[in-house]
Amino acid sequence: MADLMLTDNIALETAATDIRLFGKWPGAEVQISDMSLEDYILGAKQPKFLPHSAGRYQVKRFRKASCPIVERLVCSLMFHGRNNGKKLMAVRIVRHTFEIIHLLTGENPLQVLVNAIINSGPREDSTRIGRAGTVRRQAVDVSPLRRVNQALYLICTGARDSAFKSVKTIAECLADELINAAKGSSTSFAIKRKDELERVAKSNR
Repeated sequence: MADLMLTDNIALETAATDIRLFGKWPGAEVQISDMSLEDYILGAKQPKFLPHSAGRYQVKRFRKASCPIVERLVCSLMFHGRNNGKKLMAVRIVRHTFEIIHLLTGENPLQVLVNAIINSGPREDSTRIGRAGTVRRQAVDVSPLRRVNQALYLICTGARDSAFKSVKTIAECLADELINAAKGSSTSFAIKRKDELERVAKSNR
């Protein structure tokens, strides 16, 4: 009896320390290959059961950098008036997306998400500089936080556009977008836009 209670206690302690996203996906084993983005994607390694912390990350500048990366993906799905504030719907979409990614690739979906964000963020962009009444574009380097922001925006925009008036669900489209972006495939909307932005920046150096 005592042995049974001891094993139960050990099992409970393990369950308490081994926090997995949606009860399935461990974040501890996620590898972040880009050193510059490590501080901004570390949220993937932070143990969370659900990407719904109700944290007020928009109150102060740069506070969103500490928001878990999956929650940032959820929040960037809630765009275009009719979807505003429907966070539970966005969480459900992300959960289904992760299931599809795991079925198609056999990998940890968190790792696929991290790779997609690393590949989709443009490293160089162009800004408008006005001088003496003429406006020209100047190439600039992109900060790590903006790279993550842009990557999330491009991934969600690509998924939303491909799901609109389509037989595929938004979860399937988001899964395809993430898998293609993680591979660096040019069939991904985010990768195409990133390449386009970098090409324009290169011509304006």
